[in-house]
Amino acid sequence: MFFNKKKYFDILFSILKLTFYKLKKLCFLLFFTFSGIVNSQTQFTFSDSKKSETIKFKLASNLIIIPIEVNGANLSFLLDTGVTKPILFNITQNDSLEIKNITKIVLKGLGGGMPVKAYRSTGNTFNVNGIFNKNQDLYVILDEKINFSPRLGYPVHGIIGYDFFKNLVVDINYVSKKIKVYSPSKFKSKKCKTCETFDLEIIGNKPFIRASSMGEHIEGIDLKLLIDSGSSDALWLIENEDKNLAVPEKSFEDFLGFGLSGGIYGHRARLEHFSIGGFNLKEVKVAFPDSVSIKHLRKVNDRDGSIGGEILKRFRVTFNYKENKITLKRNANFNKPFKFNMSGIELMQTGNRLVKELETRNQVLINDENKSLKGITILPGEKYKYSLKPAFEIVEVREQSPAHLAGLRKGDILLSVNGKFVHRYTLDQIIEMINEEEGKLIRLIIERNLEEMKFVFKLESLL
Repeated sequence: MFFNKKKYFDILFSILKLTFYKLKKLCFLLFFTFSGIVNSQTQFTFSDSKKSETIKFKLASNLIIIPIEVNGANLSFLLDTGVTKPILFNITQNDSLEIKNITKIVLKGLGGGMPVKAYRSTGNTFNVNGIFNKNQDLYVILDEKINFSPRLGYPVHGIIGYDFFKNLVVDINYVSKKIKVYSPSKFKSKKCKTCETFDLEIIGNKPFIRASSMGEHIEGIDLKLLIDSGSSDALWLIENEDKNLAVPEKSFEDFLGFGLSGGIYGHRARLEHFSIGGFNLKEVKVAFPDSVSIKHLRKVNDRDGSIGGEILKRFRVTFNYKENKITLKRNANFNKPFKFNMSGIELMQTGNRLVKELETRNQVLINDENKSLKGITILPGEKYKYSLKPAFEIVEVREQSPAHLAGLRKGDILLSVNGKFVHRYTLDQIIEMINEEEGKLIRLIIERNLEEMKFVFKLESLL
């Protein structure tokens, strides 16, 4: 058979040309389809033509807890400007939650522990009081140790941040405990002589603001701070030699809180002044987390720390991510003092305990046959009931604190404070009782190894 070399290569070239054209067209179609999928991801929007929606929230340890329906299940979330995607934890069989399209991932957060294993889920439906996202990504952590509910005294199933804020105007009223949410296209800011509006810098989907401070070894320093509504503290600063940011001599070591990767430790001190624009706060609490606790913190150029809930609750705060703006208005909390933990006790709600309580006190009439008491004797009759009440456990005792020197230990169950049974109060109220004012005498009854014990100490100022 005669082989025509030229004809062979012409045919081969035609086939390759046709194949390349089809591949190019296919790649274009795939790119177009993928872009359509990305762009079709929904955001939080109103279910109808409403201009706004109001959400009631609970305030616990300076943190905002809002109700959110996830795939039909009613859950509670911390509103945390320091996170991007919603994170779910503390999910039990009782919550009956369907989670869709999962893949394994690893999350890193504050704390000295290891990164946390988690799952990424897509295509979920979120409903925040009539504000919907029908294609929401979320992360799920199944580690039972990560559970913020005991620390707050309220059930909390997760945290939500940037994905909620990014396409809405969110107005937080810490005094009325209400959030008003607006569609950006329909939001009109009201004239307010006592308000100040500041630029927000959104980095890594997190909001940053400029502020300034003054104190021991910290004189007139301009600060770039993350606005972190998920932190119950007032102010955190990161040590920085270049900016002369250092722990003041008048400070003490303390437990600062819990992050996704474990306990956070560092030093606490005070700043004489802390200013955001024209708002000047005095004698502000400041914490300096140690390097181990923040080793997983995402690096942000010239970031100096974060502003937490104990400062934010002193304002009415309006976030407008679309325009990179935040508006502050001082409220009734503005001039309240910043209090340290003077007792040295960190409490947590750990399950329930059986409590005996007086239900009724009756008068019982008994006939007297001898009539020596004129026919009847009146005796008091008491009826008791047993019920399950929250149990409050001491989970940290700061060394050399009044509680530590009095002999209190980690693991003690708190029963009463100055004659008041703690099961009748919220965790926030109990914490206030044991840190009320300098010099106050604190009498505690605790349970240790099934035995009741009494302790007495006096609250002392740390600085």
